[in-house]
Amino acid sequence: MRYIEDLKEDEHLVEHYYCKQKQSLKTKAGKTFYSLKLQDKTGIIDAKIWELGNDIKNFEEGDFIKIDAFVSSYQNELQLKISKLRKSTDGEYDPLNYVPSTDKDVDSAYSEILDYIKSMKNTHIRELTENILIKNKRIADAIKTHSAAKTMHHSYMGGLIEHTLSVAQICDFLAPRYKFVNRDMLVSIAILHDLGKIYELSSFPENDYTDEGELIGHIIVGTELIEQAASDIEGFPDELKMLMKHCILAHHGEYEYGSPKLPKTIEAYILHLADNMDAKIKMFEEALEKDSSKGNWLGWQRILERNIRKS
Repeated sequence: MRYIEDLKEDEHLVEHYYCKQKQSLKTKAGKTFYSLKLQDKTGIIDAKIWELGNDIKNFEEGDFIKIDAFVSSYQNELQLKISKLRKSTDGEYDPLNYVPSTDKDVDSAYSEILDYIKSMKNTHIRELTENILIKNKRIADAIKTHSAAKTMHHSYMGGLIEHTLSVAQICDFLAPRYKFVNRDMLVSIAILHDLGKIYELSSFPENDYTDEGELIGHIIVGTELIEQAASDIEGFPDELKMLMKHCILAHHGEYEYGSPKLPKTIEAYILHLADNMDAKIKMFEEALEKDSSKGNWLGWQRILERNIRKS
């Protein structure tokens, strides 16, 4: 298979891809064309169909398609100009080639998260974390395979558990280094902070926002999970529930980043910093992994708002 990350400008391509997005648009002259986003496990590429003739068969967003295309460059990004297209048939493609996946051992990551839960001395916090992560069937079934984002960071199968473990590890490392930190609560909300993304994003290969994601979002879903789980535990302290919900509500850190609240407890602030650090460093890592240039500088990275130098 010819993977997207290996494509070169000016090459002719005949290959199968997953159609992640399909838009019917018009040129300034009023001529209809299709704008597509095609995906495999190595990335996503923009594609255009300028001529909608007999060589372009019926297909829809979400289909696997076989294309005959030319690779060009537009605004310093590779783009496909498709001349022929049809839907792929069963047996022509391996679905695993179209699902980007973590290179980490998800079973090992899950076991490590369970060890963190077992280490919690506060029985209320431990039981609440177990109720959400283990006893909630939807989360238990999805935690190992879900992504942590649509595009920003860890946006691949297994990205959620990879990110969750990293944030838990950072929080567990920081907890004993500062006074006044409730270690059990900090590690618990590190494990729980992004589980609402299982509801916010659809599974692969779509990995797109659900209605619940568009209308409510993972931050609110996460606070609701804590509210529901705490209500099932006899004698769960109201103050502890409020403090844990605050951590979820504030973990994006700033209003402009979609945080309903600013972090106002030491645990909420550490969670925000740990979450932001893991996400941003992952963006650096992914940019460096994708780069194939020979120079020292990668060029301007839009998400990180800076040029990156190889070190």
